[in-house]
Amino acid sequence: MTKPIVIDTSVLISALIGKRGASREVLRQCLLGELNPLISNALFQEYEDVSSRKNVRELCPLTEKEIGELLTSIYRVCRWVPIYYLWRPNLKDEDDNFLIELAVAGNCDVIVTNNVKDLFGAELSFEGLKILTPQQLLRGE
Repeated sequence: MTKPIVIDTSVLISALIGKRGASREVLRQCLLGELNPLISNALFQEYEDVSSRKNVRELCPLTEKEIGELLTSIYRVCRWVPIYYLWRPNLKDEDDNFLIELAVAGNCDVIVTNNVKDLFGAELSFEGLKILTPQQLLRGE
């Protein structure tokens, strides 16, 4: 079994609006079982919210129905992780704390994001937790 990863919404949206690229490849590998994505209620809600925004839908080559089908397929391969304890690493953007909490609760050592700088500088850090771009993940960094 592959190691668990947390996929930030920025990767999902990049995969939706781009015709190719590392973000799309990360999602493809998840759907093929080559990567083991984790999801929580907070991440699920963010995926749903951001993917339904008008500006995202306008940039995405998929129909609304196809986006829904893709999200359903992604959810089916995700391992749902309940969050019982909020660590509050106090990132610059408070709304990103849940990504680190999901990684910790899911015993995960990689968060994949296109916004690496947003996840650094936490007051509370977790040794061994890597913040990688999709490109870095695919290169095996």
